[in-house]
Amino acid sequence: MTVDEEVVMSTGDGAARGAPDPPGYPSSWEFDGLLTGGEAVLVRPIQPADAALLGASDRNLSHDAIQQALLGAHPAWGPDEAAHVAEVDYDSRMAFVAIVSGQLVAFASYDRLGPTQPVAEVAFVVAGTYQRHGVATLLFESLAAYARTKGIVHFVAEVMAENSAMLQVFGATGLRCTRANDGRTVRTEIDLRPTPEYRASCDEREATAEVASISAILRPRSIAVIGAGRHPGNVGHEVVRSLLAGDFSGSVYPVNPSARAVCGVPAFPTLSSLPEPIDLAIIAVPSAAVPGVLGEAASTGVRAATIITAGFGETGRSGAEVEAELLRVARRQGMRIVGPNCLGVVNTDPDIRMSATFAALDPLAGGLALVSQSGAVGIVLAEQARVAGLGLSSFVSVGNNLDVSLNDLLCYFERDDRTSVIALYLESLGNPRKFARIARRVGEKKPIVALKAGRTPAGARGARSHTAAAATPQVVVSALLQSAGVIKVDRLEELLDVSALLLSTPLPAGSRIALVGNSGGPLILAADACEAGGLSVPELDDATKDALRKVVVDSAAVANPVDMTADGGAEVLENALEIVLHDDAVDAAIVVTTDLVALRAAAAREVVAHVAQRSDKPVVACILGTDAAPGSSGALAIAEVPSPERAAAALAHLCSYAEWRRRPRSAAATSWEVSDQVAIHEIVSSALARSETGGWLELEEAARLVEACGVPVLPTRAATTAAEAGSVAESIGFPVALKARSGEIVHKSDVGGVAVGLGSPEAVREAYEAMAGRIGPQMGGAVIQPMAPSGVEAIIGLASDPVFGPVVMVGLGGVMTDLLGDRAFAVPPFDVGAAETMVASLHAAPLLNGYRGAAPVDRRALVAVLETIARVAEEVPELVELDLNPILVSSAGAVVVDCKARLAPRHAGPGPLFRAFRSPARA
Repeated sequence: MTVDEEVVMSTGDGAARGAPDPPGYPSSWEFDGLLTGGEAVLVRPIQPADAALLGASDRNLSHDAIQQALLGAHPAWGPDEAAHVAEVDYDSRMAFVAIVSGQLVAFASYDRLGPTQPVAEVAFVVAGTYQRHGVATLLFESLAAYARTKGIVHFVAEVMAENSAMLQVFGATGLRCTRANDGRTVRTEIDLRPTPEYRASCDEREATAEVASISAILRPRSIAVIGAGRHPGNVGHEVVRSLLAGDFSGSVYPVNPSARAVCGVPAFPTLSSLPEPIDLAIIAVPSAAVPGVLGEAASTGVRAATIITAGFGETGRSGAEVEAELLRVARRQGMRIVGPNCLGVVNTDPDIRMSATFAALDPLAGGLALVSQSGAVGIVLAEQARVAGLGLSSFVSVGNNLDVSLNDLLCYFERDDRTSVIALYLESLGNPRKFARIARRVGEKKPIVALKAGRTPAGARGARSHTAAAATPQVVVSALLQSAGVIKVDRLEELLDVSALLLSTPLPAGSRIALVGNSGGPLILAADACEAGGLSVPELDDATKDALRKVVVDSAAVANPVDMTADGGAEVLENALEIVLHDDAVDAAIVVTTDLVALRAAAAREVVAHVAQRSDKPVVACILGTDAAPGSSGALAIAEVPSPERAAAALAHLCSYAEWRRRPRSAAATSWEVSDQVAIHEIVSSALARSETGGWLELEEAARLVEACGVPVLPTRAATTAAEAGSVAESIGFPVALKARSGEIVHKSDVGGVAVGLGSPEAVREAYEAMAGRIGPQMGGAVIQPMAPSGVEAIIGLASDPVFGPVVMVGLGGVMTDLLGDRAFAVPPFDVGAAETMVASLHAAPLLNGYRGAAPVDRRALVAVLETIARVAEEVPELVELDLNPILVSSAGAVVVDCKARLAPRHAGPGPLFRAFRSPARA
């Protein structure tokens, strides 16, 4: 329900944010978000102190409006009603409020219909001036996410039939809704379990809001430069000069109380003295003055600020505290921040022409969006892009990433028609899980190339599982980028090489490469580099070779590589290149020529350009022996890379990306179909009830959890004495295996914690006593299992990082798994075929197909277990470490013989994938 309220309720200084929290107040659910128009909004749980603010609205509402919204249940919105709404228990009764620029503009609440019922009734009130701004939808998403953590899976609402706005909000969520209309009211029931449509709707709303927000930064109509000095060399002065030299399409206002003009433009003493509203403020004052300037910018309604000044979070704790205060100021007024400690921003759009930077950049206009977390690296990349003939659509130096992040910019560039390729220099990922989700979506339409710098050392916690030990930060980052379809490169020149190809060539349909040139040595280097990069250089078919022999000299090689020899001129190159591109067994071509008398570099470039324009296959040029830059003519005519090895490496990246684009995307199931969700909930709840911080499950408990998730597990029963172990073994049937029960033991075989092939109760009892003598109390009892059938040993596991989220691993299992290190990693969710690709990438994969006379095993069964664990990683967030080792794969299927599982409480708050951006630390 919604009230068409024509007032906005003041919260004073943030509605009790400085006051003590009420008992049970879930502070982790406070977050900042964006409305549809890009305005920042604070969403937080309601507090009793908010009752006065809610009650104050009664003076501005007619009783008819209140009755319409509340169906006559309350004749007026008085103090009692307001107090009732604000008095929640943060469990069965809950409400969120939305605050924009210090004003309370909306609230949403639910009331559980019974102490144990999974159903709650919801109500919404939105100020009239903020209806259709996306605030009701954001509150709904918050309320639904919170309700799910309390076991509520359905909302019901009685909505007036004429209240189309609220009915539209419910209908647009993407959740499953049912409606019953009695003429006066519409009873709406909403299933809160997320669907693919719901996730897509949330993503769409987030992207729309981000574009509106970032437009103030990259498409401003007016810019104020605070700290613009009168003398060249001053940072603010150089920003003004750069804006004027670039002929910025909007207004430029230098702000300097001591100057009448800067660069010939009238200067103003303060932001409040400017003649028009400001979209973007460029702040280039000493660090001590930045908080005051930002406060003035916020109070005068500036939409965004780029803080060029350094000396904040990069200097240590005190600087980080100042940054947090800057963010609080910006959030209160709905202002976005780029930086601090950045170079500025550039947009080459002819309609904008903005070069808001003090760096001496003169980029070509084009389709490459360049984002850098390092100013120095950003300058190098921008300069080298120009040398290579790569035109930029935008350049953003994000500096310390205080507010505007890579995720925000990806959403913007996704919808920017001038951007075709996005290139990133990364030192950190901020919210990696959100980055992966957004990059995955963006990458389906526009390629993202990323150079990730920095190496994070392993955490101090000793890894207690094979998976966690193997999932180093470097491994996790690589798996995350690969799963998201991001093209990860390792060098600056590689980033530019790949970007050049993406901007100027179509994506290849496969990885079969033809090599054409006029010198054998460089062609051999290219062939070696192709093979090393996972590309194939197949021998051309007979028809193609016959056609080539008709156009090249007798001494030429035509099998692939095609060596025209030094006698091959421009006409020969054109004919040979067209012939190989018409071969259905060729997906792309690399042309490697040396500047010789018969074929000059300029002629070779012209031939490649003409042939490439007529072909739907990529053609990459490597022109050796000339200093001429590929972009010297002012535009990139061909995809040119300066060495055979770099050309092959760049093309390999294109082939991998194209293969990722061709994969069918997984449609996430609307509900998770597992053997026993009740058992999963019971095991997890019981373990966390024993220890709030979680811990390792005993072996038989871990086996029960894995089996409840739908994975076949060898029967596993526990015993705490030698006599009990003998009895359990008898009930199972001999022979049996006896293992130490404690989940705390990392490698049971290393401490004598495994005994196999035990054929009698006496043997079991003796083995138990001997094991207890070796291990002591840490043994924790024992588990008894039947002896497993023979098969190929594999390992599957997951490790969940608090920042990066879960990563899933598969590899060769057993006691040799750490020694051989034959593993593959990926980050869920898995696309169709991703699990099979992981298994196929293992060096030991031939063992599954039957190696040297051995019978093949059920490979598909192993893939199915891997797919299940990937889904478990998403659906059971409390499961933070899991090792299934070994999994025995035979012709009869795959069965888990041993498993280790560690649980921890789930993340407090709405989670990293929720459409919220980082909030400042709470005061």
